[in-house]
Amino acid sequence: MPKLSAGFSNSRCGLRAGVRWPLFAVVLAALSPATALAYEEIKNVEPRPDPWIVNGCEIKPETVCRHADLRHADLEKADLSRADLRGANLARAKLRHANLKGANLSGANLDGADLVIGFLHGAKFIEASLRGANLSFSRAIGADFTGADLTAANLEMVRANKANFECALLNNADLQETKLYNSNLAYAVLDGAKLRFTIFQDAVMDGCHGCPMDWQKGESAWEIEAKDRGSTDLKK
Repeated sequence: MPKLSAGFSNSRCGLRAGVRWPLFAVVLAALSPATALAYEEIKNVEPRPDPWIVNGCEIKPETVCRHADLRHADLEKADLSRADLRGANLARAKLRHANLKGANLSGANLDGADLVIGFLHGAKFIEASLRGANLSFSRAIGADFTGADLTAANLEMVRANKANFECALLNNADLQETKLYNSNLAYAVLDGAKLRFTIFQDAVMDGCHGCPMDWQKGESAWEIEAKDRGSTDLKK
């Protein structure tokens, strides 16, 4: 379980016994200009070998590769839906546009991994390490990041409706324009996170450190902009 930031103690989260991976030097992947909405679900296609095996792990839906060593592996556009990758080492793996729907990556190491435009619906990242990982433009609806370490991760434009971030570390994470409708941020830590245009509609924030507790109180940014436009029109 990742440690909480200095000066903040949370006994509820501290009760969990998680996996601690060593801290890797992280290079963030370049942002893609496209959004996840523009892509269809990916299936394994040629020219991938058949069977497609990386370090003893067969890359296919529902594969079982617990604790597999997949560091730096090129798994772009792989179909790993419902795969069991618990405890796997995927540090800096290339999972851009991969299908991880329903996959179990609990306790896995995804430090610096490229998950841009990924399909993460219902995937489990419980107590996984995603330090510096790039998840931008991905869909993570209903994903479970309970106790995960997302320090300095890029979640820009991620759609994470109903996702669970309870006790997660999101220190210095990029959450700009992230959609967190009905998500659970209870006891999460967001110190230094970028929250420009982040949507927290109906999100649970009990015990959260760094959450904007006053979000959506008063006029919203778009309401203010509309008023400004109206004032400008009246002056013309």
